[in-house]
Amino acid sequence: MARPIRTSQFRPDVYFPRPFFDRITEIRVRQPEVVMEESAARRGPQSLTRDGRLVLLAADHPARMVLRAGTDPMAMGNRWTLLGRVLRVLTAPECDGVMATPDVIEELLIINRVVAEAGGQRFLDGKVLIGCMNRGGLAGSDFELDDRMTAFTPDRIAALRLDGAKMMFRLEPREPSSLSTIVACAKAVTACQSLGLPVFLEAMMVKSTPRGIEVVKTAEALIQAINVASALGASSARTWLKVPYVDGFDRVVVATTLPILILGGESRGDPGPLLNEIEAAMQSGPTVRGALVGRGVTFPGPEDPRAVTAAAGTIVHQGASVKAALAHGHEARGVEFDRFNRLIPRNGRPQ
Repeated sequence: MARPIRTSQFRPDVYFPRPFFDRITEIRVRQPEVVMEESAARRGPQSLTRDGRLVLLAADHPARMVLRAGTDPMAMGNRWTLLGRVLRVLTAPECDGVMATPDVIEELLIINRVVAEAGGQRFLDGKVLIGCMNRGGLAGSDFELDDRMTAFTPDRIAALRLDGAKMMFRLEPREPSSLSTIVACAKAVTACQSLGLPVFLEAMMVKSTPRGIEVVKTAEALIQAINVASALGASSARTWLKVPYVDGFDRVVVATTLPILILGGESRGDPGPLLNEIEAAMQSGPTVRGALVGRGVTFPGPEDPRAVTAAAGTIVHQGASVKAALAHGHEARGVEFDRFNRLIPRNGRPQ
């Protein structure tokens, strides 16, 4: 196994200066129309993928009351530093786009405008933006598996000219509320397909334990969940699957013809295991088309998230080994760290 990237502590608050963050609220109060204006002005990608593969960032965790990253139970509860990490990943050329809830997508659109007004380059042009739909199954709640549609709607995704929709179901055969979520996802898939919106459907088998809901990470369980997911909705023409990597993944990849993205799971403080999983998944079969990862790249311990993103993107888009990807990540560390700082005028506020 290749040696993981190591460097000094990444500082998201230094990378993304406070004046930019404060400007978001000011625009929300005085110019809420900026969201629609910026979404209309954004130059979307020419196609969903540039080469049939995708590296997307998942930034929808806080809306489901999932704030932990590594050993910090409230890591994602600070929106200023969270946005700094999201921006560090999203502005990397190896990252194709982001999947997030309405609040985060709108914040990114506002920052896009602020950057442009300050003389910088819009960073959302050409990026894939995916709207997250169901976040009602709050982590640790009694109704966690009743994961209702509480975020984006298909119509709002279309109105903002986003590039697709994401939803999730966790299958627990002994839990009736799991069925409610599956039905809700099926209706959402049908609605998105009717609007021509690609769907990214996260599917997994889970079990209830004294410690809470846990994912069943076996090939057999994942194959069962995938077969349910593949048949949801009136059409699967634009459906992608988001699933965890498990042992025996070569059996999983032949369970469906739908394109598969690997999810990253919890932050481990070391990007090595995540990169190894992505490499193994990409080698498992042609149905695997990339990764949709979150805390593994935004909270990679002390490492620069851009370095980890560069490494993951090199594996997905270039078929690189983990060793070669880590070398590329080393080269990406610290690149364009002044991207936002150089746009702050002397009065401390972006123009």
